Amino acid sequence: MARNENRDERDSEFVDRLVHINRVAKVVKGGRRFGFAALVVIGDQRGRVGFGHGKAREVPEAIRKATESAKRHMIRVPLREGRTLHHDIAGRHGAGKVELRAAPPGTGIIAGGPMRAVFEVLGMQDVVAKSVGSSNPYNMIHATFAALKKQGSPRSVAARRGKKVSDLITRRRDEAHDASEVEATS
Repeated sequence: MARNENRDERDSEFVDRLVHINRVAKVVKGGRRFGFAALVVIGDQRGRVGFGHGKAREVPEAIRKATESAKRHMIRVPLREGRTLHHDIAGRHGAGKVELRAAPPGTGIIAGGPMRAVFEVLGMQDVVAKSVGSSNPYNMIHATFAALKKQGSPRSVAARRGKKVSDLITRRRDEAHDASEVEATS
């Protein structure tokens, strides 16, 4: 009994969003049989997010299957200060291309449709995103996840390059300071 209660507690920490529902028809001898396909994103609003696809004859069953699939395919995304991206990234899947940019505090989520749902359940507060190409929700979600998988934290970059995190962070601040001086003189 304790195991089921523990699972319910773990499930309650996730926030899920229904992104898209598609009704499909199969033509049979007696007419049409309708089925439903659901696309769901799920996240803990602290840097973990996943998406899933489910198909069934009933809408609630399709959503349940999609949610289960999303829980099995979650990824962790490093966030700067728990609110935005560390660097600008682009992702693509099929004809869907997305560009994600880090944003200063107070910007909010500037993104359309399916991408907005991903950022909300991820817990991201400031981001600017642009979808170029396909507006198909499946392609947009796949492209967004492809971009988020490329996101690196200063800690992982420092470990890969054999440097200290403080060296990378101070360089970022120096470049921002130099850029502001150039703008002031122009």
